[in-house]
Amino acid sequence: MKSQDKILLYGFTAFSVIISFLFVFYAVTVNFSSDASQWLKTFSYVAGGYGLFNIYILSWAWRTQAELASKIDLVIAACFFGVFIMDTVREGFSGGMTTIGGIIGLAIVLLINWFAVKKACQREV
Repeated sequence: MKSQDKILLYGFTAFSVIISFLFVFYAVTVNFSSDASQWLKTFSYVAGGYGLFNIYILSWAWRTQAELASKIDLVIAACFFGVFIMDTVREGFSGGMTTIGGIIGLAIVLLINWFAVKKACQREV
């Protein structure tokens, strides 16, 4: 494995792990908040679930290098992105460019997470 591939593999994997733990941290924080609405608590369960699933799929891809892991991660990321879009539409596009920036930012994060799983599946042992 080339040095550049190792840097991509370990860098994207570390980024994916950190982001997944941030999703779980967000879910725990919102659910322990007394001010959060029921809709926000439901969304936080979805965000925390995505974070946990992503960590599991990443570790599964790292151990077994199964190509199915990247496909499953893509499906879960698409479902989470769909829920995020529905939540954004429900709340309204009041922020304009901020809302669009949030959607694009999440899409980039989910793409990097998927790429980390894909690189873990393709790594040489």
